[in-house]
Amino acid sequence: MSNKNYQMCVRCVMDTSDSEIVFDEKGVCSHCHQFDDETSKRWFPNVEGQTRLSEAFDRIKKDGLNNDYDCIIGLSGGIDSSYLALMLKDRGLRPLVVHVDGGWNSELAVYNIEQVVKYCNYDLHTHVINWEEMRDLQLAYLKSHVANQDVPQDHAFFSSLYHFAVSKKIKHVISGGNIATESVFPRTWHHSAMDAINLHAIHKKYGTIQLHNYKTINIFQYYLYYPYLYGMKTLRPLNFMDYNKSKALAFLEDTIGYKDYGNKHSESVFTKFFQNYYLPKKFGYDKRKMHYSSMILSGQLSREEAKQKLEQQLYDPRELVEDQEYIAKKLRISVLELKELVEAPGVAYTKYKNWDSTFNVLKKIQHFAEKVSGKNIKNYN
Repeated sequence: MSNKNYQMCVRCVMDTSDSEIVFDEKGVCSHCHQFDDETSKRWFPNVEGQTRLSEAFDRIKKDGLNNDYDCIIGLSGGIDSSYLALMLKDRGLRPLVVHVDGGWNSELAVYNIEQVVKYCNYDLHTHVINWEEMRDLQLAYLKSHVANQDVPQDHAFFSSLYHFAVSKKIKHVISGGNIATESVFPRTWHHSAMDAINLHAIHKKYGTIQLHNYKTINIFQYYLYYPYLYGMKTLRPLNFMDYNKSKALAFLEDTIGYKDYGNKHSESVFTKFFQNYYLPKKFGYDKRKMHYSSMILSGQLSREEAKQKLEQQLYDPRELVEDQEYIAKKLRISVLELKELVEAPGVAYTKYKNWDSTFNVLKKIQHFAEKVSGKNIKNYN
């Protein structure tokens, strides 16, 4: 399903399932060129990275001297955030650890989070999203037929993280996002989870109850208040080291008895279903291609190894049946209804009101400010 009739890059494994991909005369794709020309310039898996990271950690410690916590980190139970949490302990930082339970945690995720927090002796704040509201929003998204079905979970995660940071007077956010495994990201495959305008538009059309407890962040908070007025800064430490996913997993297994999920982001049952079944079946998007391509470009995986991995089935048939039954039961719909929602034609997010026009205006303002001040202004992301 994921490889039929697609032209594949000769360097990575991205292909024309990304409708915006472009190949040069040698067959190398635009994602590879973007990595070489732009992304790799922000990646420091070397001595320079170690120096930059040490300086950044020193600033964070200094800024947080009079606070209970000097930074905040979201913990999903995945490899990236778990490894990062242990690293912060070793470097002497005092993070407030936040976990957002959107109702889809796997048993392994709960176990891994407990192991991390216990080993590091961190304060963990778990924010449990009101299930009736999350259920209504999740169903609304399924009925909207847009690609990014993880928005209800992702927006709640970031919203909770930002609100906790402000309430605890924390200005440094530590993110597990990293170039080593996430540098390739086709714009056509998703729309930003931070677009609350799109979220509310979809829920207004298909939702059945009011979202009284589900907190969102609007574009002005996201783009102006947090980065400029409040002064929030994000650090992605994994971009300043030679981060290797396999080695990180082995370290976690040896140190805290971490249990591997087998697939990226399978700490969430719904995310597993969304990425491994919904996207490939409805849109022809196999997200393994972007992750493997990122790892090829960072030297963690060969192209041949990636191609062999792509030959493996996306979903174990037995697990698919079990997960469909579980998801349908939690959403209080039949398995047949769930299958019909998945099999219906996909719809572009632009069918619903969104932040694109406002976002473009804000980008122009940012570029003007950069031109006038002569400084490169970076918004919180």
